[in-house]
Amino acid sequence: MSRLESLTALHGPARLPGYDPQAHGRGIVHLGIGAFHRAHQAVMTDDALAAQGGDWRITGVSLRSTEVAQALNPQNGLYTLIERGAAGTSARVIGAIRDVIAADPAATLAALVDAQVRIVTLTVTEKGYGIDRARRAPDPRHPAVAADLADPAHPSGALGLLTEALRLRRAAGVAPFTVLCCDNLPENGALLRDGVTGFARMRDADLADWIAAEVAFPSSMVDRITPAATAETLAEAERQTGCTDLAAIETEPFLQWVIEDHFPTGRPAWEAGGALFVSDVAPYERMKLTMLNGSHSMLAYAGFLSGKKYVRDVMADPALAALVARHHAAAASVLPPLPGIDLAAYAAALQDRFRNPAIAHETFQIAMDGTEKLPQRIFQPALVALEQGLPLRPFAFATAAWMRYALGETDAGQAYALRDPREAEIRTALAGLPRDAAAIGAALMDLPGFLPPALRDAADWRRSVTEALGLILAQGMAHAVGHEAEA
Repeated sequence: MSRLESLTALHGPARLPGYDPQAHGRGIVHLGIGAFHRAHQAVMTDDALAAQGGDWRITGVSLRSTEVAQALNPQNGLYTLIERGAAGTSARVIGAIRDVIAADPAATLAALVDAQVRIVTLTVTEKGYGIDRARRAPDPRHPAVAADLADPAHPSGALGLLTEALRLRRAAGVAPFTVLCCDNLPENGALLRDGVTGFARMRDADLADWIAAEVAFPSSMVDRITPAATAETLAEAERQTGCTDLAAIETEPFLQWVIEDHFPTGRPAWEAGGALFVSDVAPYERMKLTMLNGSHSMLAYAGFLSGKKYVRDVMADPALAALVARHHAAAASVLPPLPGIDLAAYAAALQDRFRNPAIAHETFQIAMDGTEKLPQRIFQPALVALEQGLPLRPFAFATAAWMRYALGETDAGQAYALRDPREAEIRTALAGLPRDAAAIGAALMDLPGFLPPALRDAADWRRSVTEALGLILAQGMAHAVGHEAEA
């Protein structure tokens, strides 16, 4: 069977792009071209090209790995997007990606400087930026930040690449690109602006002032559950296209993108794919981080340690499903009203999405990078609950579940990697401690810069976390979940 290299080679039910990809030039560079980008921003760009055209195809950049480039480049950027839902499976071929640069900083910088590029989008994960969120400034301890500060003319990290590309564009008299962060970070546009201007200020104060005045950093909120591709993903792509597609991905039918509409040099017609353009993304972003992402983290730790491989397995367990609903109710209680949004209906829709029997989203996949995710997903709403006298237990249980996960072995004694940027620090903090909730809880809550001080120092919070962790350690996660669900 031939590989998916051209649209004319296809012979199957998959829907084709509604335009000729080769008739459109590049206008976007995307840093972090993983499965999520290909299931989200690239899909909406595909819709925009079909609706209104324009030179908006994407050059994807894989900052570290060559795997995506090896799959996509021989296929001329084409790949199959498979949507699986309770109503069935459908597929379409996406043509929005022009090419992929793999682990090549020089080629990446050249693409960023190209005058035809008007937007740079990013999904490099929370840890990929190297921004100290408490200080809203570059973290000099981050390997990429440290390397790029030492040799700023040859950057390889996100902040260094953006800063050097903007410097070169300014020197050449080329208008700056718009920088659009698509990662799950609070006020992600403003945070990334602070990170880039902070990095630039370490090099050249005048450059930093120019970036602050001239470069747009709109915020955005993104949402689409995208599990890792499997052998079945590739097999389904063959059934749908009649070709071998090594870059195929699968996702759920739901798709949401809320974007601050600030693009001085233009943008694709993303609204054709359902994007919502607003003046302030923050309320939508907070809703998603607190309700969807927060419950995702809780169920990932509790589910994985209860022997549930997939999110759908978690939702099939009555006790775990009850804890998800409890977390949604607690999360909704700390959110301000949002015009046009029924938070109870949003919670119900989330639970339906989590139950989707066709999506194999692994709890272990969601559980990675906990120290990067918990501050905005769990601690921020917990702090609001503390201040307003609302129940702390759902957030304390989520924290305790992460702490139990941080021990690095199941109740049966099977070891696993934490896959966390602070894994070594966590292991050092726990070394030599007894299997005692108070000692473990104190060691992890006292990790530098992890919990907000007001939350960390609150007696009610520490007591609630310690009680939940004690229950988990004494009874095992599955039993603790049952107890929590009945409480």
